[in-house]
Amino acid sequence: MQKETKIAIVEDDENLRFLVTHRLEKEGYKVLETGNGNDAVDLILTEKPDIVLLDWMLPDKEGSEVCAEVREKGFENVIIMMTAKSQDPDKIDAFNFGVSDYVTKPFNMDVLVAMLESKVKYVVHDKIEIKFGDMEHHPNTHSLIKGNKKIELTILENRILLYFLKNMNKVISRDNLMMEVWGYNSDVNTRTLDMHIVRLRKKIEKNPDRPDFLQTVRGVGYKFNNE
Repeated sequence: MQKETKIAIVEDDENLRFLVTHRLEKEGYKVLETGNGNDAVDLILTEKPDIVLLDWMLPDKEGSEVCAEVREKGFENVIIMMTAKSQDPDKIDAFNFGVSDYVTKPFNMDVLVAMLESKVKYVVHDKIEIKFGDMEHHPNTHSLIKGNKKIELTILENRILLYFLKNMNKVISRDNLMMEVWGYNSDVNTRTLDMHIVRLRKKIEKNPDRPDFLQTVRGVGYKFNNE
């Protein structure tokens, strides 16, 4: 069944590009593809795909440059960066060049498909821009708007906040949150999660020590309160 969702794959490894294209077409997506950065900019701006899968390392122009250029020219849809396993997602300057999310290579094709389905459901079709308090979250472009001010979110903070906003007023266990944000093969621990929660609270709460929104549920995890 055609999903009416257009995905562009920008990847210079022909074998990987073929495999991803084949799988996504089988899933019912309309797939566009190219192998270099200069062509990618033209393709994205002309075809306006719902989702771009963009390799970090490309001939002619790096993925980060492609991303920054199309954002500057008004492209606001989802851009998922394909990165090396060694790259720390918190060190990717997502806000400045506008990447929405990332997936590490080599990736499991089923995990990639599940990630894309989640993006299609919550971001592409719903065009999520969720308001809470005096803030508005724009997940595609890493924008948290508070008053007239833009607040920078890292990729992981963006993932965490989006998951809470999709599950407002529900108690979320630490295990579920870690699985959702870091994935199956992660060796992340609860201290790392709690550190990210502290950082996120500093950006969204009036008093991070007594949070109105992102509340701790003792012995279980967290709850995003928006009632």
